[in-house]
Amino acid sequence: MNTIKIPKHIAIMMDGNGRWAKRKFMPRTFGHIQGGKTLEAICKNAYDLGVEYLTIYAFSTENWSRPKDEVEGLMKLLKEYLNRSIETSIKNNMRVKIIGNIKKLDNEFQSSIINLEKATTNCTGLKFQLALNYGGKDEIIRTTQKIALECLNNKLDASAINEDLFASHMDTSDIPDPDLFIRTGGEKRLSNFLLWEMAYTELYFTDVLWPDFKKDDLKKAIYDFSKRDRRYGNVIE
Repeated sequence: MNTIKIPKHIAIMMDGNGRWAKRKFMPRTFGHIQGGKTLEAICKNAYDLGVEYLTIYAFSTENWSRPKDEVEGLMKLLKEYLNRSIETSIKNNMRVKIIGNIKKLDNEFQSSIINLEKATTNCTGLKFQLALNYGGKDEIIRTTQKIALECLNNKLDASAINEDLFASHMDTSDIPDPDLFIRTGGEKRLSNFLLWEMAYTELYFTDVLWPDFKKDDLKKAIYDFSKRDRRYGNVIE
């Protein structure tokens, strides 16, 4: 059997939920519901294939500009997802971490995030990061503000600032950079996702809409990654 390199960390942009629903003459919210089911399956598939970290772009800082009813529907679905994820994540031994500017979310949302992270902190299976109210530029700005404040309070000398120190102040400070980025839905851009972290990440784009993305599609992306010349990632036979 050929040797297959398994990326240690995969980042995914789940694009195409709305278009998938439209093709079925259903509201966009229906597409997001189906997309949530796909996400649960892909988490299991990724871990079974040997992926250690999976980071998903769930709601961006730009998503607030979408129609009000869609935003409200997304927020409701995300809250429901977070609340029911405590039981399922513990059952699947999956550690969950939320990245993004959560301070701008309502108190109920923040409580759900805190409860989920605390409940799964000792899980040793898949390390799952969910990006909520996240933007790559916003993360870099927030990180810069943290470091600047430490300098102003004489807790840090500006001469000590380097890439490692900067990274240690980011939302993803305890997470390795992604080896592979997958975007579904046919678009070919990063859309403000993990801009710092994906400086050297391999990019993979597929026309498959997210609700239709299956284990075979994930394997196809991994096979494509495996053919590229990289020094990172696990290796399996």
